[in-house]
Amino acid sequence: MNNAAITFGPALVAVLVLLAVAATAVVQAGGLGRGRDVVIAAVRAVAQLALVSLVITAVLRSAPLTGLFVLLMFGIAAVTSARRAGTWANLPWTALAIAAGVVPVLALVLGAGVVPLEPIAVVPIAGIVIGGAMTATSQAARRALDELNARHGEYEAALALGFLPRPAALEICRPSAGHALIPALDQTRTVGLVTLPGAYVGVLLGGAGPIQAGLTQVLVLIGLLAAEAVSILVTVQFVAAGKLSRAA
Repeated sequence: MNNAAITFGPALVAVLVLLAVAATAVVQAGGLGRGRDVVIAAVRAVAQLALVSLVITAVLRSAPLTGLFVLLMFGIAAVTSARRAGTWANLPWTALAIAAGVVPVLALVLGAGVVPLEPIAVVPIAGIVIGGAMTATSQAARRALDELNARHGEYEAALALGFLPRPAALEICRPSAGHALIPALDQTRTVGLVTLPGAYVGVLLGGAGPIQAGLTQVLVLIGLLAAEAVSILVTVQFVAAGKLSRAA
């Protein structure tokens, strides 16, 4: 076993409990939200990762199961973004926005042979890219819809000046929605200087050298930038066209 690996034991359990309790106390005492939400999130993370770990053990032995697992991750991501945007009716459009970013990136890195067509490589790369596109889609949709709602008078003024509905909406919501790319940009700009992201640390803990870990992380970060940029662009277009909307 790799000596750098994090192993299960009483010390790990104690640290996790202390961190969860501390986060709960800060959120509750600081009036930042409901403390129980932190507890629920922590418990769900433990339960879900335990279950996923057992499932992945079987998934990694089969290429068809790997494909189904990636589709499951994609489906959950689309549902999550639809709910974040405001209504289940958004599901087809959030799915398309996420797919628009994810599919080209995965097709390129897998088709070029940069990432081997092995379950142990496909599952984590696909999960990272899908997760990034999901977050970008959710943020872009919420920002765009909030901006259109807050500046509805400006939208109507643009229509009065002769703008068609879609271009008028784009003028209002596109700059705000574009801010959804800021986290990915900041992470890419500061990698190695401020943080060592998950892919880098994971490869190191898996026993690979720093060079291989760095190459993996660069691929992940630039792939995420491409996927998120496309997903945000498509999301904004859907909002402007009236496809993505708040619950009535």
